[in-house]
Amino acid sequence: MPSIIKTDYFTIEQEQTARFAKALGHPVRIAILELLSSQTCCYHGDMAEELPIAKSTLSQHLKELKDAGLIQGDITPPTTKYCIHRENFKLAKALLNKALQ
Repeated sequence: MPSIIKTDYFTIEQEQTARFAKALGHPVRIAILELLSSQTCCYHGDMAEELPIAKSTLSQHLKELKDAGLIQGDITPPTTKYCIHRENFKLAKALLNKALQ
């Protein structure tokens, strides 16, 4: 009898909702999203000045948000500019609203 993989029980929508929720699961990431939503885009260095965390820690949180698809970055050495991924952020809000109803 073939074994069943646990992920076979969950829909793509449930997995995407969980990915978004995990990315939102840290207050620093919420602060980053609030900062980015208040402007068109923001450079990594500018965010490091705004938030009370080390640049390396900021980079880790930005990576989590980017991997989840909530933000996007434009890397033009030596700078990196980030902004909200509007389409995915809209999807995240819809999925989280649906899950919490």
